[in-house]
Amino acid sequence: MIIDAHQHFWDPQQADYPWMQGPDMAPIRRAFGPADLAPLLQASGIHASIVVQCRSSTEETEDFLHLASVTPFIAGVVGWADLTNPAIGEEIDRLRSLPGGGKLVGIRHQVHDEANPGWLLRADVQRGLAAVFARDLAYDLLVRSRELPAAIATAQALPNGRFVLDHAAKPPIATGFDRLWAERVAQLATRGNVWCKISGLATEAVWSDWDADSLFPVMAHIALRFGEDRLIFGSDWPVCLLAGSYEMTKAALDTCLLRLGPEFHRKAFGPNALAAYQLKAVATDD
Repeated sequence: MIIDAHQHFWDPQQADYPWMQGPDMAPIRRAFGPADLAPLLQASGIHASIVVQCRSSTEETEDFLHLASVTPFIAGVVGWADLTNPAIGEEIDRLRSLPGGGKLVGIRHQVHDEANPGWLLRADVQRGLAAVFARDLAYDLLVRSRELPAAIATAQALPNGRFVLDHAAKPPIATGFDRLWAERVAQLATRGNVWCKISGLATEAVWSDWDADSLFPVMAHIALRFGEDRLIFGSDWPVCLLAGSYEMTKAALDTCLLRLGPEFHRKAFGPNALAAYQLKAVATDD
């Protein structure tokens, strides 16, 4: 089963997305839903996807779970829940009781938007993460270089948790190979309970001037550090449309992964996502 482990749905007419402001975001400031993604998956030979939270809202998570309950290709939902809530465990239990709740596979928060780079290390956040892992969910790390030290310490403090690093911690590809990012990602990779999504890389490059070659130095670094068993493909659709089409995004990652070796390619497109998120089988239409 070939999996796109990172995609989004949204409707700016129905909810606010603070990160979607400004003229640069205009191309994606419209509704995107399953009917938009389905033909792209089919054309690219992808059988299933994981839909990932876009805003700090349990209502959005409820909506995604409902979509998952009626959309066969959605294999999992990475939703949002307030990690600082003392009753987060009960909130997760409630979400799991909803239609589609069995497809809740992870939780995420926009950590890189927090003023405090050590937000993950707060006692209430650590308690919330422990509740997430006690319910056998993964936690997606949405961080940049600034927040990586806290992510490293958190992965070490919670060795039984499954962490998934989104977008390879957003390396600033547009300005060249960043040594600080590289050193901190390498430290995080020493924690065996962390997987890395090779998603969102094109939008960290120069949107109008990138290709597989411009992404490959970052890919080679994370491949060396995480190995073939911990890289996961994700399109980051529809955010990826800022830099190119779904087909362009997948083709570039295809090229990079095949350059690394056939096992990197095979495992990144399915087996590693199954392991990180402990996905159940999904129905697919061939």
